[in-house]
Amino acid sequence: MSHRMTFVLAAAALFAVISGSATAQSFEGRKKCSSCHKSQAESWGETAHAKAMDSLKPGTKEEAKKKAKLDPKKDYTKDKDCVGCHVDGWGKEGGYTLDDPSKFLTGVGCESCHGPGSKYRGMHRKAGAAFEKSKKTAPRQSLADAGQDFAFEESCNACHMNYEGSGWKGVKKPYTPYHPGVDKKYTFNFDKYVKDAKAMHEHYKLDGTFTGDPKFKYHDDFQATAKVGKKTEVED
Repeated sequence: MSHRMTFVLAAAALFAVISGSATAQSFEGRKKCSSCHKSQAESWGETAHAKAMDSLKPGTKEEAKKKAKLDPKKDYTKDKDCVGCHVDGWGKEGGYTLDDPSKFLTGVGCESCHGPGSKYRGMHRKAGAAFEKSKKTAPRQSLADAGQDFAFEESCNACHMNYEGSGWKGVKKPYTPYHPGVDKKYTFNFDKYVKDAKAMHEHYKLDGTFTGDPKFKYHDDFQATAKVGKKTEVED
């Protein structure tokens, strides 16, 4: 192989690496989301998802752990088979790690449902500013193209339905120890629980910055009964 061809291939490989890293979706942590979505963040802070990591600590949820054949005295906050379903972005770029456990990625937060925000968060802010200034709207599809998840049922299933016999197509080890065979209360119904403000968060009136599809399937229902937040929100 000629030196010229070797150089061309090496340059192409380098470009691919750079391009890949430039387009990769990365988790940022809920601090940046909360700077605009304060009402949602405060409501989320009172939910079970916000306290998800606490349940892995020793001495917590003792009866539930015993029923699931777990040791209630053990500290599971460092257990790689457990942590992933109690934090944001486990095993993904910018996500929670045991070596550097960010408090803004601890718990099941914004990006666990809406997707890693590195590409679309800035779009929210820019479009929100344009809407405030001139009521100019932006297509919601642009957010989806940048990685925002408007469905996210599969993200929920990955933890709540990951047990043998669940019927979910993505089942794989390590399985969740909390399933209906342990207690019927662990039966997961996405359509029911996504509407539970104690599990998710309250929904607030949005100002209409983004329009069109895709929309979360309960978007219109939520907006019909949504509360008015502490400030004008950009987009949920």
